[in-house]
Amino acid sequence: MKDPRIEKLAKNLINYSVQLQKGEKVLIENFGLQRELVTALVKEAYLAGGYPFVLLKDHQVDRSLLLGAQEEQFNMMAEFEANVMSKMDAYIGLRSGDNISEQSDVPDDKMKVHGNTIGKKVHRDIRVPKTKWVVLRYPTSSMAQLAKMSTEAFENFYFDVCNLDYGKMDKAMDSLKELMDRTDKVRITGPGTDLSFSIKDIPAIKCAGRLNIPDGEVYTAPVKDSVNGVITYNTPSPYQGFTFENVKLTFKGGKIVEAESNDSSRINKIFDTDEGARYIGEFAIGVNPFILNPMQDILFDEKIAGSFHFTPGQCYDDAFNGNHSNIHWDMVNIQRPEYGGGEMYFDEVLIRKDGLFVIPELEVLNPENLK
Repeated sequence: MKDPRIEKLAKNLINYSVQLQKGEKVLIENFGLQRELVTALVKEAYLAGGYPFVLLKDHQVDRSLLLGAQEEQFNMMAEFEANVMSKMDAYIGLRSGDNISEQSDVPDDKMKVHGNTIGKKVHRDIRVPKTKWVVLRYPTSSMAQLAKMSTEAFENFYFDVCNLDYGKMDKAMDSLKELMDRTDKVRITGPGTDLSFSIKDIPAIKCAGRLNIPDGEVYTAPVKDSVNGVITYNTPSPYQGFTFENVKLTFKGGKIVEAESNDSSRINKIFDTDEGARYIGEFAIGVNPFILNPMQDILFDEKIAGSFHFTPGQCYDDAFNGNHSNIHWDMVNIQRPEYGGGEMYFDEVLIRKDGLFVIPELEVLNPENLK
């Protein structure tokens, strides 16, 4: 029996997230074979008058390719995929899998080959700036396990989150965007955190179901050399197949000058990927009312109500601060009381305390007003 929630999600992705128009081409890329949703997306694309193209991939197969990766070979793969991507008007990236650590034993130099070829030439150079795109996960038993939920309960949670009224959220974000656009100095405090930086003249961008599903953040970027102080992230952060915990970063003049975690050697190697890896490319505030706890999946975790993420690496073109890197690592701090609380100040005015907005024009973004 067909699940009507899948059909609703497909309809939202085609018509709201990428707004597919008659005659437009959409690439549906699926890591992990999820026939129901891919099939529903194809049908909705045709109903919209578009032309769907499907690319199926598998994490275990991808690992095998990465283990033997040679730059010449991956440049050829990137050329092939870039040729396809350059002809697309829209892109839907569907990610699923049974093991988030599938690539944990792929050597760093092999992962770097992937980042410098397919990651850059296909996604950063073409897909992100030149297509209407959205990326999402699909519920699996392994995701339910990470969320510490039964499979059925997680599926219900997933569809609540992914099928909420993102149009309503989009309108509610206007006041936060306007405030961020006129803000200069930001200060964030909390357990193990006292961080200051400027966001002056860098645009704030609303994310309400058009780039990610689930969604629920407003992002900008700090002025590249303005970050000073220390931040301690209080959520686990998977990266390249390894889950980092208790990450503490110290900044001076915008640069990460000290990095500690449950594997400090490993995390410093990541930050030594290139010069931009030790600078911040994104600052974002999470507001999704249905996502409350981390589940080691950044598409969910970065949207947690009462959270913010502070991202080493590449900035976005629409919130450009001049930082370039082959990494973009969203790491999350939750400021609700059960996670230790915290404060966020814009130009010395307290705008959020313990995860709740405290000035009238932003209260519309508190959870009880978004559900």
